[in-house]
Amino acid sequence: MSPETIAQTQAKARGYFKEKGTLASASAIHSRIAEAFEALGTFLEPVAAATAVRAAMPGEWTIQEIVDHLVETHRPGLDELWCLLAGRRPPGEPIPASLQSKAPLVRPWSWLRAELARVHGEILRTLAAAPGDFVTDARAPLVMVVNVMDERGKVVPLHWVEELDWKAYAITWRLHVIDHLKQAKKVLAAIER
Repeated sequence: MSPETIAQTQAKARGYFKEKGTLASASAIHSRIAEAFEALGTFLEPVAAATAVRAAMPGEWTIQEIVDHLVETHRPGLDELWCLLAGRRPPGEPIPASLQSKAPLVRPWSWLRAELARVHGEILRTLAAAPGDFVTDARAPLVMVVNVMDERGKVVPLHWVEELDWKAYAITWRLHVIDHLKQAKKVLAAIER
């Protein structure tokens, strides 16, 4: 991948985080994240446990694995948000991009969905309680993954670690959920064909 492509992709992401995160109001961020969480919940509601564990395409996660990934990344992300709102950098390394539990297909589907709803509810409660004018120099490292076109015209993931303020960090949940909701819809469509 060319250095220009990498620089342009990173600049675009940073611009988004600044406009939709750092410079946005806390209430606007809360609202946008709540909409994404609700859309995901609405999609998952009718998905049966037997459907959730079905593999639809080689190399693609099942819907259950997608939800497991969201639980496993959003739960520690909430801890990191609490650190940022306390004015501290979260300890340790950034949350891995493809994090899953040890046995994502073994977890009961109803528990997994309930746990995701609980974590998302706590994220929204935390954001609602954050003072709208809260500012801190604390930053959290986040593993960014953006799909870009390489020199051969193939879509490939670009990874890097970005340091984000609390509002920019929070808005990544919206992007993360929308990305995986699209993935889950694609998997369900393949199952139904």
